[in-house]
Amino acid sequence: MQDTLITSQKEVSRLAQNSKILFNLLPDSLFIIKDNFVIERMNKSAFTLFGSQYGRKCFEVLYGAEGPCDSESCPFTCQNPDHIYGRMSEKKINDNLYVECGYVPFKGYRQDKLVLLILRDISQKKLHEIELENYSQNIEKILKEKIAVLKQNELEREQLYHEVNYLKKETERLVGREKMIGESKSIQALRDMIHQVADSNATILITGESGTGKELVADLIHRHSSRADKRYLKFNCAAVAESLLESDLFGYEKGAFTGASESRKGKFEEADGGTVFLDEIGDISPKMQASLLRVLQTGEVFRLGSNKPLPVDVRIIAATNSDLAEAVKTRKFRSDLYYRLNVINLRQIPLRERKEDIILLATNFLVKYRERFNKEVTFLPDSVVEMLMAYDWPGNIRELENVIQRAVLLSRNGMITPEDLGLKFTDTNVQDKAPLLMSMEKFRNRSLKECILTFESELISQIMKEYGGNVEIANEHLGLSKTTLYEKLKRYGINPKECKKDNSKMA
Repeated sequence: MQDTLITSQKEVSRLAQNSKILFNLLPDSLFIIKDNFVIERMNKSAFTLFGSQYGRKCFEVLYGAEGPCDSESCPFTCQNPDHIYGRMSEKKINDNLYVECGYVPFKGYRQDKLVLLILRDISQKKLHEIELENYSQNIEKILKEKIAVLKQNELEREQLYHEVNYLKKETERLVGREKMIGESKSIQALRDMIHQVADSNATILITGESGTGKELVADLIHRHSSRADKRYLKFNCAAVAESLLESDLFGYEKGAFTGASESRKGKFEEADGGTVFLDEIGDISPKMQASLLRVLQTGEVFRLGSNKPLPVDVRIIAATNSDLAEAVKTRKFRSDLYYRLNVINLRQIPLRERKEDIILLATNFLVKYRERFNKEVTFLPDSVVEMLMAYDWPGNIRELENVIQRAVLLSRNGMITPEDLGLKFTDTNVQDKAPLLMSMEKFRNRSLKECILTFESELISQIMKEYGGNVEIANEHLGLSKTTLYEKLKRYGINPKECKKDNSKMA
């Protein structure tokens, strides 16, 4: 009997020791809490994370002094030892400590009511979530800061350039190639006017030389109009014979002419509720001018072979490369029709008057055709850019696109040469003057003061590079005092050390 008792005591002691070891080995913080909420025992993880909390109320650890202070308001209870495992929400202990709480009520060996409180440290996870949330909330600010940093480094600027090109390609893929490319004042003004008038029902007359993109303007007007989800029909008045033009636009009745075996709707009826784009409107005959005027005045069409008017609700966008005002003076175009068409006039600027857009357009065409022809052409060399800027582009954007298409196709070893462009200058001296014209392009649309500052900055930079960043020699050459030169170097952000590096590279 005595031996059995000793054996049982040893077994109990062994189990107690194993329980204590296991209690301290668990990675979660464990607290044993008495029925008065006082912490009686802590494991090693709890002691490491919270320090000694013996004798304190459990809710003071979780909530601080202002937390719940009785069994009814405490998130877990010691009053019901048969209660199953309870899980509580995440809890912030302090700015750097977040825990996940759980508890298990049980009876001690004295039959006293106890609770095992389990706290799992989730601080890293929570702080990471907070960091991601802050990042999301400040994404615009972070992107701006990122761009500012990239601009400080030439290598990173090159990376940004490729990223922007990729985004432009993706944008073109998603929204199509109808986007109007250009950043000149004239194009910006045209874009603003398009968005201003697109949503109205006003008749639009688009004028401009051939190849300037008049159809593109018409497409944008329809896309941004209230009729964007309706029919949009395009019709080139110069491409159809006069004998067929009227029947195509207004339709015909059965038997109206030989071969008319059945009635047929015209373009205006087909586009009822939508938009009709009439290109080359200046080429229609006087008879067609009278018929078109009737549509604009009354909103009605007459099919060939019928005297019955058919009401149509159509917005008309017309385009011409002719001078309609002059045609009115010479009685080749009806004045009343001209005034009906010319409610809003959108003039497409010829490319020679918006040369600041040439490189942007050329780059866009380069991307387009290098993909189409699977060519490894990545940029336009300076010699090519100078020729593009020096040329007058009588065929406007259409000619520029054809030139770039040809150049990409003929390019070798990933490089476009001036010869690949195939440009023919009418003035034999213009081609020789191309570098000069290119260098003068930077002074366009600038005030005299801005031009002087730009020239001064480039001159000082060039002299500093020539003399390897030597300030003393440079100020003698420029006829400036050392103090004045240092002030200008600081103003223009010219670093003598960098000039020295550039000089060594050139050497």
